[in-house]
Order: sequence, then structure tokens, then C-alpha cells
Amino acid sequence: MKKVKGSLIADLSLLIVALVWGSGFIATRFGLNSITPLYLIAFRFFLAFIILIIVFSKRLKMLNNKNIIGGLVIGFFLFGGFAFQTIGLLYTTAGKQAFLTGTNVVMVPFLYWIVKGKRPDVYSFIATFLTFLGISLLSLNNGLTINLGDSLTIFCAFFFACHIVSIGYYAKSNDPIILTIIQFGTVAILSFISAFVFEDIPTNMTREGLFSIIYLAIFSTLVAFLIQNIAQKHTSSTHAAIMLSLESVFGSVLATFILGELFTIRMVIGCVTIFMAIIIAETKLDFIKRKKVNKRMIK
Repeated sequence: MKKVKGSLIADLSLLIVALVWGSGFIATRFGLNSITPLYLIAFRFFLAFIILIIVFSKRLKMLNNKNIIGGLVIGFFLFGGFAFQTIGLLYTTAGKQAFLTGTNVVMVPFLYWIVKGKRPDVYSFIATFLTFLGISLLSLNNGLTINLGDSLTIFCAFFFACHIVSIGYYAKSNDPIILTIIQFGTVAILSFISAFVFEDIPTNMTREGLFSIIYLAIFSTLVAFLIQNIAQKHTSSTHAAIMLSLESVFGSVLATFILGELFTIRMVIGCVTIFMAIIIAETKLDFIKRKKVNKRMIK
């Protein structure tokens, strides 16, 4: 009974994480009204980096070259993901971007194929087909062209997929907290350097922009990742995948109600198709298989 209750609480916690991450698209959109993309990322991760150092200062005693290299590599891919995502949001809607970003889970098995030589299963190929179909319905214009924002978001999904693969590679032999501190610091430094080169220094920070930075740093970054790490110890990976994949749904719904973004029927079908691809790629439809097994056992 306690195990079931713990699993339910964990699933609800992951649902909250998905909601927070989904709301992050909205917070970013508001933040972009008063601050440029790269500076927004820089301030967001610098704040998260400072808080992590304060909270986990004792962990830094275990810092070594292995941690640093791993954190730098992971941080580079994380920076690429957020840079393409945040800049892309200037040219597309938050609702569309929420679903396009979620396609990173479909890319991961194919990156593992390149890195480790492990061929993806049939579910990955089905998910890939559905993803391309969904992207076509969601993003292609009448002239069979895709806009700049959607293109940048697809690049962002690729970098996030690389981020996931690099975490899987380095996390096995390194302290996850130290890796997180280094990767956040790496993102902050790369963002500040890129912002200094390509963007004007922000001089008129509004309350809206400041609130966005604080919300993204504390809730979408620190709190969300912390809850995820704790909750996934008490529930199955299948449950976790399903709950976290709802990020795209929450992002789209919130964009519709808060930002007033409009969705055509074709775009809705595209979103549903991408969501199906994410579920298939993440769960391999294990929840359906288990139900069938349970029914047979009851009979």
C-alpha cells in the first residue's frame, strides 16, 4: 500500500514538473519582451549556478578533471539547445515550439546508434515516422516551406537529444550534482560571451523580464530538476516518461489561454501526432503490454 501511495505521489510530482516546464515556454515569451534571448539564458543559468554553489558548496571538494570535462561537454549541448530554442521563440509560437522541442526524445535512440552502435528498435522507427508527419502538419506552410522559428526549434531538439545522450555517458562515473553545477556554469559563460558578441547589453530591464528570469532559474531549472530526480526513484520509467511528455501539452494549452495563440485543425492534428510519437518512443507501449499480461493472469 505504501509503495502504491509513493508511486502515486511520484507520478503527481512529475506531472507538476511537466506543468512547470510547459509554463517555461510562456515565461520565456514574456521575458523576450524586455530582454534579448542570449542574455535571458545567461541570467537564468547564472542565477541557478550561484544557488547550486551555495546549497551544495561541500560537493565541490570532489571536483576533478573528469567532472570538469563531462560538465563542459554536457553544458555545451545544453547551451545549444536553449540558444536555438529561445532565439527560435522570437519567430514562432510558444505552443508550436512546445511540441517541436519534444521531438528530441525521438532523436535520442538514433544518436545512441551513432555513439554506441546499438540499432534502434521498431518503436523508434515508428515514432520517427510519426514525428516527421507531425512536424509537416504543424510547421509546413502552403509552399511546403518551414519558417525560421520552427527550423531553429528543430535544431534545439537535436541539441537537447545530444544533451540527454551526453548525460547518459558521463553521469555513470561522475557525481550528478557536480555535473549539474558545471553544466549550468558552462551555459551561463557561453551565453554571456555569445550575448556580448551578438546582442546589445540590456539597459531597460522591466519587472516582467526580471520575473521571467527568476521564475525560469528557480522553478523551471532548480526546482523542476530536483523534483524529477527524487520522484523517479519511486516510480517506473514508463510512468515518468508519460508524465514528463505532457510538458508539450501543458505548453500548448497555456500558450492558447495565456498568450491567446490560435491553433488550426491541421496544427492540432500535428500536435497530437507528435505527442503520440513521444509516447511511443519513451514508453515502447509498455503500459499496454502490462495491461494485456495482467488480464491474462486474472483469467
